[in-house]
Amino acid sequence: MKRLAGKTALVTGGARGIGRAICEAYAREGAKVAVADLLEADAKETAEAIGGMAVPMDVTDIASIQAGVALVEEAWGGIDILVNNAGIFNMASIDRVTHEDYRRQYDVNVGGTIFACQAVVPSMKKRGGGAIINFASQAGRRGEANVTIYCSTKAAVISITQSLALELAGDNIRVNGIAPGVIDTPMWKHVDSQFAEYENKPIGQKKREVGEAVPLGRMGDPVDVADPCVFLASDEARYITAQTLNVDGGNWMS
Repeated sequence: MKRLAGKTALVTGGARGIGRAICEAYAREGAKVAVADLLEADAKETAEAIGGMAVPMDVTDIASIQAGVALVEEAWGGIDILVNNAGIFNMASIDRVTHEDYRRQYDVNVGGTIFACQAVVPSMKKRGGGAIINFASQAGRRGEANVTIYCSTKAAVISITQSLALELAGDNIRVNGIAPGVIDTPMWKHVDSQFAEYENKPIGQKKREVGEAVPLGRMGDPVDVADPCVFLASDEARYITAQTLNVDGGNWMS
């Protein structure tokens, strides 16, 4: 039997990269998958590829989150699994941090997580439980020069995960997190270009360096993250909550 048979999942930021890999893995394991994303064309393409449903969603807009959740509930009756994968990255030295960038990263990475949970939890309570998986980062485990805002948002996600897990345990809703390391996705083109500017390196050098520094000897693939995300959503993880799993090739030990 497939591990997520009979389950309905909503994945934010599901159109590309890690999000798409999670959607594909969930569909293979028998779940109905709602691909929620600002990138509507990419979300539709991913949804069509897996036999799922595309949901337009801006996680910085509470009304947009609520409308997306309502679409899924109307189509499929409720939501059993929520993956808060939507996230953005930007770096800046402290003298170049702007309030606009601070607000944007917190609105997406932190607010998007909180308010997606708020919108989905009532559906999970009606269904007798569920699983929430929040995306942190190895950047939430440690500081990084010139990445103050992003690191702090991902540390916040780890704390949110712990607090919500305790709040929702009595409702049979498990809340866990995943802290990926360096994963080879389209986002890394943007990350690499910013490190190139701040560390005065040619484009591509930072990406090579971080891959070589991983104890397992390579950057991760989105599938390396999607598979643990299946596990945390499945009944195999029924006694696991309030944890954030490092999926980073050994970069961080905790």
